[in-house]
Amino acid sequence: MKLYRIKKSKIDKNGLYASCDIKKGTRIIEYKGKIITVKQSETSSKFDNGKAIYLFNINKRFDLDGDFKFNTARLINHSCDPNCEVTGTGLKVWVHAIKDIKKGDEFSYDYGFSFDEDYENYPCRCKSKNCCGYIVREGSRWRIKKKKKKI
Repeated sequence: MKLYRIKKSKIDKNGLYASCDIKKGTRIIEYKGKIITVKQSETSSKFDNGKAIYLFNINKRFDLDGDFKFNTARLINHSCDPNCEVTGTGLKVWVHAIKDIKKGDEFSYDYGFSFDEDYENYPCRCKSKNCCGYIVREGSRWRIKKKKKKI
């Protein structure tokens, strides 16, 4: 039985939703794609920031290009209060539940974007109470909150 179903998302376009109650620690879905070299991902126009990118860094040499229709996990949206995380084992990438998830809840994880000068180009629509307004990794969100307070 699949643990998920595709449904219109309140965060962004489509999302993946729990089709049953899921316990913390459960492996939900593999993030599938094509293994490419880091050099390919750095030089290809396919990975320009002006469009959706489904790319995971696997190690110093390889990335996983997940921009394929068969990669259903690409539909999982970012949240500042995620219920999943992504982990790698060898050249495979998996999405796991980091808390108990109720049937009908949308899966989400922290995309882990760095705090760069262009962070404002990536607004967050997760609407969680700790949302900083931008898709920035948890460890860097304090910079945005501090910046907002100065204004």
